[in-house]
Amino acid sequence: MESKKNSKASKSLKPEVFREEMSYSLILSFMILLTNYLGSFLVPIAVFMLYFFLYFLPNFLEISNFIAIFTEIEPLMALLTMPLVLIVCYLIRLYFIALITRVIWAYTESKSPSKNGIIPRNIKSKTEKFYHIRSFLMKYPKNMFVKGLFPWLSNWLYNYIGSMVIGKGTSFEESVGNEKFAIVGKNCYIGVNSTLATHLIDGVWGNISYFQIQVGDNITIAGSNQIAPGTMIHSNSYLLPLASATKHSVVKGDHHYYFGIPLRKIFDKKVMNYLGLTPEDLEQNKISLENIEVMKKPNKENKKIKKKQEKKEVDSTQLKLNEQINEIEYENVDYNLDFTTSSAISRINIKFLAVYLPIFWISGLQVAVLFYTYTFFVKNLIMFTFFLPFILFVLYFIFILGCFLYSKLFLILVNLLHKPKEGTFLAEIGDTDYEFWMLRTELKKIVLWLMRNCPIPWADVLAFKWFGIKMDFSSYLYDAWCDGEFLYLGRKVVVGQGATLMSSMVIGKYLVISKIFLDDYALIGGHSTIAPGTIVGRDTMIGAISTTTYNQILEPGFIYIGIPAIKLKPNKYAESRRDIIVKKDVDKEIKFDIQHEVNIEEDKKEKL
Repeated sequence: MESKKNSKASKSLKPEVFREEMSYSLILSFMILLTNYLGSFLVPIAVFMLYFFLYFLPNFLEISNFIAIFTEIEPLMALLTMPLVLIVCYLIRLYFIALITRVIWAYTESKSPSKNGIIPRNIKSKTEKFYHIRSFLMKYPKNMFVKGLFPWLSNWLYNYIGSMVIGKGTSFEESVGNEKFAIVGKNCYIGVNSTLATHLIDGVWGNISYFQIQVGDNITIAGSNQIAPGTMIHSNSYLLPLASATKHSVVKGDHHYYFGIPLRKIFDKKVMNYLGLTPEDLEQNKISLENIEVMKKPNKENKKIKKKQEKKEVDSTQLKLNEQINEIEYENVDYNLDFTTSSAISRINIKFLAVYLPIFWISGLQVAVLFYTYTFFVKNLIMFTFFLPFILFVLYFIFILGCFLYSKLFLILVNLLHKPKEGTFLAEIGDTDYEFWMLRTELKKIVLWLMRNCPIPWADVLAFKWFGIKMDFSSYLYDAWCDGEFLYLGRKVVVGQGATLMSSMVIGKYLVISKIFLDDYALIGGHSTIAPGTIVGRDTMIGAISTTTYNQILEPGFIYIGIPAIKLKPNKYAESRRDIIVKKDVDKEIKFDIQHEVNIEEDKKEKL
């Protein structure tokens, strides 16, 4: 009997998994970082020193007459070119960061190429070693590009290094991921906080699932979407906010919408419910992309297309519809709700980059004048060196405040030319509302980036208020992302980490702009997405990883949760008594109230 029990016990026991301690070389990681950090400085420093000693020093700093700086050509040119030289040196350094990373990346790929499969973490291997080296290698260049002055260069970085393949016209918004082992097609939009997670780790001793993600052409991933390893998204797909794919998912696309965790295809009814539309709205706007393209082309091309359609024996009703569409002017077609696919937002980072140049130049000019004044009056070398760190700190904030001020002046001019307004607009170059929205976004982006990366944590509130967002210092945005206009935050509003407030959203080929209103004491949970037009009532809570729908109204004093957010229960926590607590007897399965002392000063208890 005992032998049988022992045999059964031995059969029930699983074989012990072999575990080998991983040892990552800190010295190697440090050497890679040091090589990239110091190596990328060599050429730009050489360029700057040549400019400084051969041109700027004799023609500007050694000029004894202050008036001559603005009256003589050489000092004036030296002063005017200094900000431009600094920008050029910055771009040169970015290039050498990418170049050094590319060389090391190519070396690791020659030793152990990236390939689909499972990488064990409990057994030392060459594949596991170079996987970790490549992961560490990308951290520094990704941070320098994505969080740098020109984040739109990150696409070039990944293509140049060879870590990803990104098609023309594709745009990535801010995200912590998206740096390797993925193929992304043309004209795609990857929204805020969306991640192409090509690798997942199953526990401390678990395996690494490392599979390439493939994204086709004309894909719109709205925001806060997580795409797992091995996922394939075919062309012409649209993912609503927070729609996330599990490992090895296949999305067929073909102008369909996907929703939920895990994502699934939804049809007209759910699209209608999500966006708050009527069946008539959907029927009115079901015009195919082919017909839209017909409207854009010249009459000669339209005739050719007609002949091709006739040869294919297209139904007479369809031909009549095409003729009616061709007679309508392109600008007058109702585009409100034809949510097909989007790539137009990708052009936002290209056309309006010129606005940065005058802002940087004027801000850098005032910094150069102040630094010159400091060098002119402080001649003592010891005093100069002693106060230099403080002066540089002050100049850093003066540069930020300069960008802050001049961006606002440009924004006032832009708003005078075209007043911002809410509505649904065609996200195409040529649409006035869309182009001015892009210009406003670019003007605000650099200042918001500078203020959010400022050592002062509440500086971003100043930037938001400066650009017209209604909020005060009693409200908090804990590392949340939000649009720079059409937002109203009441008193003591709390927005959790990773949350996204989107007063504007690209849905298909359309830009939707609608004000978000968060009433007093509203609380938005972490990693939630608030869609345009959302109204959150007073004392209302939205649970973590939830999303609202377009123009959704959340009643005051309730808790909402889910995708999309639905009413869960009244928010009793907003009105709970401080002197009463609820105790639970687990064994007897009963609850009872007891009175408890309130931790507050005696003279303030009357305010409870």
